[in-house]
Amino acid sequence: QVQLVESGGGLVQPGGSLRLSCAASVNFFRFYNMAWARQAPGKQREVVATIASGGSTSCADSVKGRFTISRDNAKKEMYLQMDSLKPEDTAVYYCNLETSWGQGTQVTVSS
Repeated sequence: QVQLVESGGGLVQPGGSLRLSCAASVNFFRFYNMAWARQAPGKQREVVATIASGGSTSCADSVKGRFTISRDNAKKEMYLQMDSLKPEDTAVYYCNLETSWGQGTQVTVSS
């Protein structure tokens, strides 16, 4: 049973930064591709960043140049560094591994 626990969300002003973390309880963590997704009120969940088991990454156009995804296989953790945050980044952010999802962490960007 995979468990994913996100942390690091909160309230931040536009232009600010946050770093999300995802702790995974799974064997052979390093072999899994992972992703961050978000869901804003009234909208569908969208993937914002992915990181492959080998470390290659991709980001959605809406966050490219502002968000950075990374992972630490020794700690079984994944991260999302979010800079230059905008109000439209407000959403619940979820960690994903295969078909498993975390409970989400709220990110609110507002002045």
